[in-house]
Amino acid sequence: MKKFERINTIMRYINNRSHFTISEIMREFNISRATAIRDIREIEAMGMPLVAEVGRAGGYFVMNNSILPNVRFTDNEIKALFIAFMATRNQQLPYLKSRQSLAEKLLGLISETQQDDLVLLNRILLFEGTNPNNPDLLELSDLPHPMLEKLIQTILLDSYLLLTIKEQQYSIYLLRLYHEKGLWFIEGFDLKEERRRIFAVDNLIDIEPSSSKKRISKKKILEKLNKQEEAINFILELGPRAIAQFKKYHPLKFSLSYTNPFQTTAVLKTFIDTNNVEELAEITNWLLFLGKDIKVKEMPSKVLENLQEVLCLYKES
Repeated sequence: MKKFERINTIMRYINNRSHFTISEIMREFNISRATAIRDIREIEAMGMPLVAEVGRAGGYFVMNNSILPNVRFTDNEIKALFIAFMATRNQQLPYLKSRQSLAEKLLGLISETQQDDLVLLNRILLFEGTNPNNPDLLELSDLPHPMLEKLIQTILLDSYLLLTIKEQQYSIYLLRLYHEKGLWFIEGFDLKEERRRIFAVDNLIDIEPSSSKKRISKKKILEKLNKQEEAINFILELGPRAIAQFKKYHPLKFSLSYTNPFQTTAVLKTFIDTNNVEELAEITNWLLFLGKDIKVKEMPSKVLENLQEVLCLYKES
């Protein structure tokens, strides 16, 4: 790591801690005591308000309510930020309107030479989903669901949510919000039915913090989910071709355990909610996507029935 990059990283490390010692800096960045002291002195000279503590343990802390130095970016960090903006500008992400102002501020922080590099990158790099004739053009399909930003703002206030979907309301504890196959999904714990559920954001009509006073604690929710997940009812053995397909796409909650050092065979064990029609349909299509290089060790009867129905339709067509 170059000195400039190391000092920037040490500054971020320091700024995230109320107290640190020279020994911690030495261990964290694998540098000598002399180098650590020299870097700390240089950081102080740049304006970071550090206060040294006298004593055997010693150490430093960052003075509160003080002005911190301006953030500096390396050339590679600037390119990484800019390319991240380029790669995701047509991906139905929230806060889309703020991305242009962020890019403009980034350009204002850098030198003319760095700006020229970014202009060139913008001209030669083209990502999936971008209009080649006008890369900056936003089409209607690029815009996120209008409820997405409200959803995120609500999540930041409270993980217990009241969702309104197709004139029905669901009281949930949010587990995660994720993007898959061009769509946004809410994964939550249904507080009434006490099970995991997936909701498409596209079906969301309204969202607000749950007003229910009878809330299950996060600890109890996770305990209930763990018990449900222990009831494994779906086991597959995958060969190399199926593993290659798995890496291309797999449902969010699925993970592989490799069964040999060369990672050419693997086993998958999980729980399938057979009462969830959407999940059953997804699993059926995904199994066909994996191909023939699988061995079924255990499978719910409803999944097998779905597979047989789909295969029959293929034969008829």
